[in-house]
Amino acid sequence: MTSAKVNPGGYMPPKPRIDAFGAISLTGFAVLLAFNQVVIKVVNEGLQPVFFAGLRSLGGAILIFGWMRLRGIALTLPRNTLVPGILMGGLFALEFVCLFWALDLTTVTRTSVIFYTMPMWMALGAHFFIPGDRLTTAKSAGLALAFAGVVIALTLRGEGGEASLLGDLLALAGAMGWAGLALMARGTALRDVRPEVQLLWQLTISAPLLLLAALFFGPLLRDPEFIHWAGLGFQTVIIVSAGFLFWPWLLSIYPPSSVAAFSFLTPVFGVLLGWLMLGDEVGLGILIALALVCSGLILINKPKRASG
Repeated sequence: MTSAKVNPGGYMPPKPRIDAFGAISLTGFAVLLAFNQVVIKVVNEGLQPVFFAGLRSLGGAILIFGWMRLRGIALTLPRNTLVPGILMGGLFALEFVCLFWALDLTTVTRTSVIFYTMPMWMALGAHFFIPGDRLTTAKSAGLALAFAGVVIALTLRGEGGEASLLGDLLALAGAMGWAGLALMARGTALRDVRPEVQLLWQLTISAPLLLLAALFFGPLLRDPEFIHWAGLGFQTVIIVSAGFLFWPWLLSIYPPSSVAAFSFLTPVFGVLLGWLMLGDEVGLGILIALALVCSGLILINKPKRASG
């Protein structure tokens, strides 16, 4: 997902703080992202994960292209965005190779805690690569807490159940890839490009990369049934097309720091849905890790106090 400050809808003026609509929308979006991981886990049973990710990108690119044409949004790109756009597409592909493969190897609960440490890596990268976005005392404390949560999640693995170390490490790599995408959206010429165009870059370039990479990850089909194709459709239409556009639209209306403050909800809902819907084991270790990661995200996204 990107963070360009553009209002795709163009019909709701910016607001200085989160209102009831914003709170409901952000909470609902957190639930959607958490449910998204459950869907990926289920669809992986019928489709090879990397092939699934490639089909999702291909379908999403077609839908976003059609939506942009329908709304008359220009598809032209400034020349100075070509290289970062291609790199962004490659990073997008890498992120979802890691995430989809992680969910094939480990649980939704563990993936939710580890993958949604993305703001931690984003804050760390911004300190070095984004001028004026330095680590504050609160952010540094948040980084320490979130990092401690990751260490606990990786080391206290519980007994029984599905808790692959490789899967956990892939989720961590996916979080870093996601943070890299956000840094590119803010720190390159892409920051002046509409979110729809950024997303189309990511989907169009990642689709062939993922479909080609899928050839090296085993059989493309795993005896798929209707539920698996339905999950692919849900991913393509609701998550990639609608969801990935809804996020920058919210950022265009509400202060980014206030929007980001809701990020801690997604791993909470992810653990809850993994336990309720898939019967994931939720031991003391993962609960401690969740608490540390959420506390860290709250500190990392804490708005700066106005001076004066």
